[in-house]
Amino acid sequence: MVGSYFMKKILRKRDALEYVFSPLKEPELVVEPEELFEVETEDANMGKIRTPNDLPVPEVLGSTVEKVPWEANPVTGPIYVEGAERGDVLTVEILDVIPAEQGYNMFTPDNPLSDSVKWAECKGPEVHIIKHLPGPSGTTSDGKGTLDLDGRRVTWDLKPFIGTIATVPDIEIQSSLVGNGHYGGNMDCRDVCKGSKIYLPVYHRGALLYLGDVHATQGDSEFCGVADETRADVTLKCGVIKNRKIDYPRIEKPDSIIQICCFKPLSSAIKQAILMLMDWLVTDYGMSRREAYIHSSVNPDFRVHIYQMVDLLRIQYTVGAEIPKKYLPST
Repeated sequence: MVGSYFMKKILRKRDALEYVFSPLKEPELVVEPEELFEVETEDANMGKIRTPNDLPVPEVLGSTVEKVPWEANPVTGPIYVEGAERGDVLTVEILDVIPAEQGYNMFTPDNPLSDSVKWAECKGPEVHIIKHLPGPSGTTSDGKGTLDLDGRRVTWDLKPFIGTIATVPDIEIQSSLVGNGHYGGNMDCRDVCKGSKIYLPVYHRGALLYLGDVHATQGDSEFCGVADETRADVTLKCGVIKNRKIDYPRIEKPDSIIQICCFKPLSSAIKQAILMLMDWLVTDYGMSRREAYIHSSVNPDFRVHIYQMVDLLRIQYTVGAEIPKKYLPST
């Protein structure tokens, strides 16, 4: 694990968890720019699913969606970052994400195939426990996920990431379950991972950062509506870029940059992500408008990711437009 014994830490406790991004709660933690801190996150269903018998039904989960706010997808925060003011950009550098020893996927009774005759065996409710095995680091940060299903064991590399990360929106309190947009939120973007730096707009003093909903793995689109949901220990540090406006979250990876957009319909989300990436290339890197436009159609390394396309609730789709840094004029 990155850091030292004296690193600030938010423990996995009930009163540190929220279901909204709100400016009204006192900070759970105050950090200086570039100060390392750690957050223990809870899984999306508050630890209520631990075995295949813990089915996603009201008797197990409770009347989640009948409460206000909906008690699902808990986030930890707010985290107050010294020096951050309205009109700045908050940077969040993810130093490590260590999932718990197991996670789960599930077919909810209202999953996308719940009314399909052809795919009747996918109707649900059903829970699949995924074991997380340590990797070369000695932790599950770079470990393996294993799933026993239908008499077969399947194994893949764990690629843990923070599913929900946000600053408090400008004028509204938003749900951590169905809220996403210009402030971040439940984006389920698998590039919000170790080694990435996330850029978020700041609307309130201290930025008021919330995060949670770690997934140990996820496929593009998260088609069934649930990934590998898990508890995790996350190590981060924040920075502040003064007087710098961005319209939507951005991601900087070691070798590429990604512009995020959360919107519906999918075609509009893709178009807006590409246009915002083009504007980023022109404004920050000095690329000509013509070149930025051509990259989006010609460059084989240009990518559009459909991170989240879930229709179970009112959540918007999450799209990312990515280009490698080797094509940036000023790098």
